[in-house]
Amino acid sequence: MTRMSRDLAQQVEQTILQRKLFGRERRILVSVSGGLDSMALLAVLSALAKKNRWELIVAHFNHRLRGQSSNADERLVAQTARTLGWKFVADRADVKQFGRKEGISLEMAARQLRHKFLARVAQQFKIRIVALAHHADDQVELFFLRLLRGASSEGLAGMEWRSASPADRRLTLVRPLLDVPKEQLEKYAQAERVKFRQDATNAHVEILRNRVRHELLPLLTKEYQPALGKVILRQMELLRAESEFMDGAARKWLAVTQKKEKFVKLPIAVQRRCIYMQLLQHGIPADFDLVETLRETPNRPVMVMSKVVITRDELGKIRLNSGNEAKTAFLEGIKELNLVKGAGEATWEGVKLCWTVSSATKPLIFKIPKKITNCEYFDGAKVGSRVILRHWSAGDRFQPIGMSNAIKLQDFFTNEKVSRSDRHQRIVATTSEGKIFWVEGLRIGERFKLDKTTRQRLKWCWDRL
Repeated sequence: MTRMSRDLAQQVEQTILQRKLFGRERRILVSVSGGLDSMALLAVLSALAKKNRWELIVAHFNHRLRGQSSNADERLVAQTARTLGWKFVADRADVKQFGRKEGISLEMAARQLRHKFLARVAQQFKIRIVALAHHADDQVELFFLRLLRGASSEGLAGMEWRSASPADRRLTLVRPLLDVPKEQLEKYAQAERVKFRQDATNAHVEILRNRVRHELLPLLTKEYQPALGKVILRQMELLRAESEFMDGAARKWLAVTQKKEKFVKLPIAVQRRCIYMQLLQHGIPADFDLVETLRETPNRPVMVMSKVVITRDELGKIRLNSGNEAKTAFLEGIKELNLVKGAGEATWEGVKLCWTVSSATKPLIFKIPKKITNCEYFDGAKVGSRVILRHWSAGDRFQPIGMSNAIKLQDFFTNEKVSRSDRHQRIVATTSEGKIFWVEGLRIGERFKLDKTTRQRLKWCWDRL
């Protein structure tokens, strides 16, 4: 082992011992994908195992997303585990099919299935610790991903050294490489001749994380801050400490039955954290708009899920109501339009709609027009002649243009930062079969866009009066 390799091993060992990542556990489950980071983690832990009396179980989940390449990843991990003398466990699943069924992204589907697999293996071998290979570069990328999505200080603090498994709260996930840069792992792998596989999808810049990795971070490093990684990691440590302080202040205030300090007198940051923590206790996603609505307006009912309404009282306590009281949050009523005629207009719920249907004898005649405010274009044949106007309903699903799967309309509203009150006012247009092709002011439906086969074009314009 070279000096550089010994230094990395000592660094990881020191991290594990000082942060008590493994505690007194001797049997450790190691999640290994076959990529550089996980294969380097396996090699380092193997080098330290005898000294620390660790028994490693190597787990690999085949996502079946890259055909033979995914199978080759599995073979490499299996062979490496056997060579090192560790037990190997693998499983596989159709991530695409699962994602379509659940209406979630590929990344989320893969994550859920992978963690469920790790939880099963941990239960089988009576293991309580799972080692993951997230490293310092992953932290920096995550910071910018969450920053772009408008995360709180808790989110910007990034991954923790230890956290509970999302599939089993009794299982602890640990990340021994969280302060190790990828460059150091690359040098270690080269020095120790660690075999690993390259995932070609990591180069696809249509994926946001890859654009951050290959475009944004190199630009910021070159043009603005050469020590970007160190600066961001330091900032994340500061945010983590501040977030933990706010957590403590919020828990202390919530635990007091007879509160001496009124909710409105608390610092705004603590108010937000009190509401945030209560929402999580009730299993309610706590986005910024919801937290702010509850914080600023006591006793105002807010619909959060089907048949569930929440309010925040004067004392700062979140209350849930369900049943008939919640039904009023979804606006009722529909309007049917007939688009057979070449052009027409209608007014409903304060919105004026105008449309024009144009036909062509051959495909490829229609080109995608320039963007016009409050105007969209659809494949008229796919939309059909009968259109239904209505408001958002519980359980609605929608496939926005550019997305491969349908998602819950509620989740889409959240991603697009549409406020809670505004969501119920927006008009939704569906086909006669109930498929949503348009949501007022947002992206059109993927299935109804113009393409090379379009022979009938629907021009759809609107104006809120």
